[in-house]
Amino acid sequence: MQSEAGRYSLPRWRVMRWLTDVGPDVPADIRSALISQLFGALPIFLGGAINSVAIAAIIAYRQQTAPLVAWFVLELAICLTRVAILVAAHRAIRLHRPTPTDLHLLFSMAWSASLGLGAVASIASGDWLVAMLASMSTAAMIGGICFRNFGAPRFAGIMMLICLGPVVVYICFLREPLLYIMIYQIPMYLGAMAGAGFRLNRMLITTMRAERENSHRAHHDALTGLLNRAGLIDALETKLANSGHDIRPFALFYVDLDAFKPINDTFGHGAGDRVLKGVAERLREAVPESAAIARMGGDEFVALVDDVTAEQALAMGQQIVGEIAAPYQVEEETGVRIGASVGIALSPDHGSEVDELLAVADAALYEAKSSGKSRCCLAWMEVSLSALRRLHRSSKRAANGASAAA
Repeated sequence: MQSEAGRYSLPRWRVMRWLTDVGPDVPADIRSALISQLFGALPIFLGGAINSVAIAAIIAYRQQTAPLVAWFVLELAICLTRVAILVAAHRAIRLHRPTPTDLHLLFSMAWSASLGLGAVASIASGDWLVAMLASMSTAAMIGGICFRNFGAPRFAGIMMLICLGPVVVYICFLREPLLYIMIYQIPMYLGAMAGAGFRLNRMLITTMRAERENSHRAHHDALTGLLNRAGLIDALETKLANSGHDIRPFALFYVDLDAFKPINDTFGHGAGDRVLKGVAERLREAVPESAAIARMGGDEFVALVDDVTAEQALAMGQQIVGEIAAPYQVEEETGVRIGASVGIALSPDHGSEVDELLAVADAALYEAKSSGKSRCCLAWMEVSLSALRRLHRSSKRAANGASAAA
């Protein structure tokens, strides 16, 4: 949920924070996604704005009284300001700056108030054609307000109240008994729409939670909480795709545990799982907090670390070997030791594709194991070329097999 739509800033004003609050147990990424829905797409906004301005223009042209002309001018000014705020928000996202969320919310409520005041002014004109046009248009906007803003149901409810609420108040002072039914109808209508907004909000949050959990399960290892192979591939592809805009070297550490299988054979898989969890914790401590760490399956792990030189990568690899080599407690009074072999590939020196980097790091890992295990090896030219040749031959065989099957 960290797409461009999810980068709108949360409100800073206390009243706006309260209006958009959806509960204490909602994660921050879901809150950001809900705020993004309040902005909406520019074409959808323009459709509603053009409609409300057109209605105000038609009514002002028909009646040409000071209140109705003033309403048209107010409606036009508010809509133009809202367009400017939306454009500024999209520009702020591109520049990675805070968005004017509070202003957007404030002028959204101002637009609702303008609709309500315009409906009152239209009824007060005594022209029932004008009154019907303004009231129908305002009532129709309630649906749009509800279904566009149910990401923040309190905010949507306030917008609807200040949109039709002034009409109810004004009708109370009219001496038209037939209209008194609206004193009952409008609050019931607003209550039903507000209730729908709250229900839709709960459904939306439930759906977003489920999507979030499914995405987490699809990209994370259930045992250690680290990324899994799919999560690592996504992180690596994103990093390589962004390197064209911001060339930042990074290191890929391929870690394979030494002497891990005897732990499962001797103490059982429960003990082995505890050791794997311990390895995951020690990897987190051995690399920077910003690093992406993955369990590739079994006893293989990978870490992606940004902005490291070859010397720094080797030192970090040695630290990983040392951290993993410390004893693990598998039973109350029983400790075990394992080792770790580490192969390191650097980007862009050793490749700029996912398969290339993984193949080179795996080849460096093989060199580390061949040298006596519990060692760290940085890929060098011959290792890189050998790995890339094997990758090329494997890809060629796969392509030939596919052609033969076809």
